[in-house]
Amino acid sequence: YTINATKGEIDISNNDIIFLTDVIALIKLKNSENIKITSDFGKYNIKNYDTIFSKNVLVEYLDNNIKSEYLDFSILRDTMIISKNVIYKNINNILKSDVMEMNLTSKNVKIFMHSKNKKVNVQSLK
Repeated sequence: YTINATKGEIDISNNDIIFLTDVIALIKLKNSENIKITSDFGKYNIKNYDTIFSKNVLVEYLDNNIKSEYLDFSILRDTMIISKNVIYKNINNILKSDVMEMNLTSKNVKIFMHSKNKKVNVQSLK
């Protein structure tokens, strides 16, 4: 896992936290393609590598793009939780939801809405 930013500021109240601006992260998965994440802002924990990406979040993996406003990445939990206006696109579909959770090892994905009255929107592009 590598992370770069144009600017980083150490949190005065917690030296383990760095606030980032213009963030680019690369997650290198075993036996799989890399995942690239970009965002306007980030909150990085230097002890456990957990990172919160926020504002104009873009996840790129193979032919898949996921846009959102918030992403919680955790190596300890082995998860990536994407939320707030999630739009997933690939060559076949566009999907809109409130939350998308991915297990980084199994690559299992859960997609859902916060309200039981709302449904995940899926459109076929073909």
